[in-house]
Amino acid sequence: MLLSQKDKILVVGPAWVGDMVMAQSLFKTLKAQRPDCEIDVLAPPWSMPLLKRMPEVNQAIVLDVTHGKFGFRTRYRVGRQLRVNKYDQAIILPRSYKAALVPLFAKISVRTGYRGEMRFGVVNNRKRLDHDVLTQTVQRFTALACDDDLEQPPVIHQPTLTIDVANREWFIKDINLKMNKPIIAFMPGAEYGEAKCWPTEYYRQLAEMLVSNGYRIWILGSDKDKEAGVLISDGYEEDVINLCGKTKLEDVIDLLSIVHLAVSNDSGLMHIACAAGAKVVGIYGSSDPAYTPPLSDKAEVMYLNMPCSPCFQRTCQFEHLECLRNIKPIDVFKRIY
Repeated sequence: MLLSQKDKILVVGPAWVGDMVMAQSLFKTLKAQRPDCEIDVLAPPWSMPLLKRMPEVNQAIVLDVTHGKFGFRTRYRVGRQLRVNKYDQAIILPRSYKAALVPLFAKISVRTGYRGEMRFGVVNNRKRLDHDVLTQTVQRFTALACDDDLEQPPVIHQPTLTIDVANREWFIKDINLKMNKPIIAFMPGAEYGEAKCWPTEYYRQLAEMLVSNGYRIWILGSDKDKEAGVLISDGYEEDVINLCGKTKLEDVIDLLSIVHLAVSNDSGLMHIACAAGAKVVGIYGSSDPAYTPPLSDKAEVMYLNMPCSPCFQRTCQFEHLECLRNIKPIDVFKRIY
């Protein structure tokens, strides 16, 4: 497959926050190989602010299809609209059949992706996914930039998001956040399910330990995490601040760039914290840090590797959640203080 330095590339992005952060490693690899290439990313609406913080991305294009829905008409319409861009190559990160339709409808001649879901003809530059070589999600994304099937994992360029200092300072002033103590960020949510969530009462106990030792806590998350934020912050006026539902995604990126450390479940915000340059303690339960590790030299993983782990389930099938409950607040505190 002959590709030029000035290729126009359309990347069909993933549907999850953490995966989209990891996709930046692919964008960095493409730019290292072909510095003059243009990379556009087709992605869900929520990801637009995140992609704007990736300097490798020329343009983020919205594909407004509900996660899990086929959305044939929308994919056909967007594909026809993109024909004018005359892309040289599409790289399709999701392994579903429907993910490859927009590049097909856009008449992109080279459509690169892994074999899967009977995609013969839809993906015409098909790669074999060697699970023994490519053991991590980020490796699988990055390997799609390579012409040949790999015999060893590719070099990974760690994600690094651009920080908007002006937006950060505006938000701190607007919310009246006090900056006279070192900040620890808590991210107690995980979109995937409760089997990835360290117990809320443990976050509360950890907050008590940290506050008594001179730290301030910012709790970050979406509207879905508001209740957890209330339980963690209850009784504190200014040393434990519940910001769940009060921030936009770009605000979270900027705030995480100045925290002393972030404590997080294995979630999209954990990966954002790493890419924003924060020190991170990532707590893993049902998922596998060998498969989706935090991509930062400043990150530390807490994982018990129990006989039932990783199960990759949304809820604990044994109803004890010991993979997370056996990681005690004092254990996390010792990694911080």
